[in-house]
Amino acid sequence: MADATRDPEGGRGRQETAEERADRRWSDLLQELRVAQTGVQILFGFLLTVVFQARFPQLSAADRNIYVVTVILGAATTGALIGPVSMHRLLTGKRLKPETVVWASRLTVLGLVLLLCTMASSLLLILRIAVHDTFAVWVVIGMVLWFALCWFALPIWARRARPSRR
Repeated sequence: MADATRDPEGGRGRQETAEERADRRWSDLLQELRVAQTGVQILFGFLLTVVFQARFPQLSAADRNIYVVTVILGAATTGALIGPVSMHRLLTGKRLKPETVVWASRLTVLGLVLLLCTMASSLLLILRIAVHDTFAVWVVIGMVLWFALCWFALPIWARRARPSRR
């Protein structure tokens, strides 16, 4: 039987129960969500105003389609990153904190993937208007690779490169 004071990997990490660990992880997740939600809300708010700009009717059909996809991605991102708050509120007091943290964490990762797609789509729309289409595509590809490196590849590498505690 596993000792409640040992970390899940079997090492001698923090001396905390499963409930204490869930509380700490929830607090950490909330701090992360605050950062991500602020950026998403600003980006999504900006996207919602674009359609009301005088030049919007002059956009090509392709640019309008990119805009629609971008707004939908922004809405989906907002939903995924606000979802953990709703989940917590609806499950508070039901003795499901560890499960809530796991699902909220998954929603947050989904939100980050959707944010990556929203950023790529936004950049594509803006850069297609500002510079040559071919250049815009290459810049967006470069930025997607940069975001993927910073947001996903480095954390995965760090997790795998960490020496075992066993």
